[in-house]
Amino acid sequence: MKADNIRKITVIFLLAVTAFLLSTTGILYSADKAVADWWYQRPGKTNAQIKIIGIDEKTLQAYGDMKTWDRGIWADLLEFLYREKEYVPMATIFDIMFIGEVEKETDQRFAENCKKAGNVVTAVNTVYETLVTKKQQGLVVEEKHIGMVEYPYESLREASYYGYANTLQDRDGYIRNATTTVSYEGEEIDSLALKAYRLYCESEGIDPKLPQTYEGNKFGFTYSGQSGAYEILSLVDVLEGKVPVQAFSHCMVFVGAYAPGMQDAYNVAIQKGSQMYGVEIHANILEALIEGKTNQPVSKIIFGFAAVVVVTAFSFFCYKSKSIVLSLIVLFLTIGANFGLGKFLYQQGQVMNLMVLPGVLTVTFLYFLAEGYVAESIRRKKVVSAFKKYVAPQVVDEISKQGDFKIVLGGESREVAVLFVDIRGFTPMSESLEPQQVVEILNEYLQLTTESIFKNGGTLDKFIGDAAMAVFNAPFDLEDYIYKAVCTARDIAAGSQQLEERLIKRFGKTISFGIGVNCGRAVVGNIGCDFRMDYTAIGDTVNTAARLESNAKKGQILISEQVYEAVKERVEVTEIGEIPLKGKTKGVFVYQLDKVK
Repeated sequence: MKADNIRKITVIFLLAVTAFLLSTTGILYSADKAVADWWYQRPGKTNAQIKIIGIDEKTLQAYGDMKTWDRGIWADLLEFLYREKEYVPMATIFDIMFIGEVEKETDQRFAENCKKAGNVVTAVNTVYETLVTKKQQGLVVEEKHIGMVEYPYESLREASYYGYANTLQDRDGYIRNATTTVSYEGEEIDSLALKAYRLYCESEGIDPKLPQTYEGNKFGFTYSGQSGAYEILSLVDVLEGKVPVQAFSHCMVFVGAYAPGMQDAYNVAIQKGSQMYGVEIHANILEALIEGKTNQPVSKIIFGFAAVVVVTAFSFFCYKSKSIVLSLIVLFLTIGANFGLGKFLYQQGQVMNLMVLPGVLTVTFLYFLAEGYVAESIRRKKVVSAFKKYVAPQVVDEISKQGDFKIVLGGESREVAVLFVDIRGFTPMSESLEPQQVVEILNEYLQLTTESIFKNGGTLDKFIGDAAMAVFNAPFDLEDYIYKAVCTARDIAAGSQQLEERLIKRFGKTISFGIGVNCGRAVVGNIGCDFRMDYTAIGDTVNTAARLESNAKKGQILISEQVYEAVKERVEVTEIGEIPLKGKTKGVFVYQLDKVK
């Protein structure tokens, strides 16, 4: 088997394994849930039979802190709600803890009114603890062990139904799941919403359809509305008779905290950035149970193997097609199908991970894109090498005219000017174009650079990818060589403007240059071996010119202080000041070339 095929199979195998692990380990849990909330939890029309009596700011201003109330307020509320038999609620659900007696007379009156109503639900609180037990297989840790249940006071417990009001927060702090029942000392206790649902079904004469659960007693649910979606009635308005009793006829009536300071608000899946009161959450869970809008996760193993198949197929497609555009289209179509399938399964009560496939497929696409870019970079370097062969004979011919040049290894120290020029934005541009277009642009750039260098008598030392280096006053003497190096920089910058206009018309892309010019002493000559050598310049002067170019911004020409002193009467500059250059312990004073006279 060829090494290239082995590499391809290895890459595909690693991508497939990654997809399987992400599907089964929950590494992308928070990201997936955030996307799932956006995709699945959309506000809709809420059930008009569910109403909320809120203990709001208006109520607290009228009656004071809730901690100071006796149970007479709740007894009065039930007397109002159940005073006319033809308009009584299907159930009244208190999302309020009535633990311990407060005042005997009002406590008893509240309990008696609950008994008369016959369909009142009050809240209990389950207190969880971590329990460590020793068994034959070793120590067993139960993190969610119910250590205690806080029930309503005795007479109320006997007179009403009750359900636990605890919320179930996900690991990211949001509520998108609920529970059905818990066991405590042999008693099965329903959640507040489930107990309300049972009373709803009893009132409507239908059989309850309990949701499919996972991890024991958990189920997911879809919110029907955001905060304020259900009809919210102020408790004080109800008690003062400002709301007609008919408003609660044949309704599921929740009573609970609806003021900011009551510490009963939570982060919920349907609205990000603002919290929802607990009583509204219970109302949403009840409606989800009524409408059957509950769900559970799909099997991680099954989804993991499905993800492996999709990722493997997409990887093979990318290898075979070798078309970025076609692969990108398939990527978008597959991600769209992923979200479409997720929506379909969600409507069937199954929740699949939405982020694994888009994430792994995107990484797969980027890998093959990078692989293509690397291959294109290799091809681009070959193009640059080919241009070197065309340039070298011209340089040799020019040197040969001097009659004193010998092609031997070695060099000499002489005063030179060095120019470096580099394309800005070439890498991202090359990623978005076809290879033929990249080469075509590179050809035009090389032509502009070469013509500008030769026009001013310079020596084209080398092309370095999409950069170029030129030396002036080597290998032969050049009159006014520093000024001619500056003129070359000016000509390249001027020509780049015309080149940029052409590229915008033809490809819709723009490029520009960064140029650095320095002068000083350098070692110039042939470096290499007997059968392969390059004529070049080396030394601190060359390194500084290269650093100037790397610090130049788009369209900027930077010259050193030595260059400026040599040509200051014939140029206009902007003083940049001393800047640090990589590899140099002392900074270099730099000017921006604005105009050559």
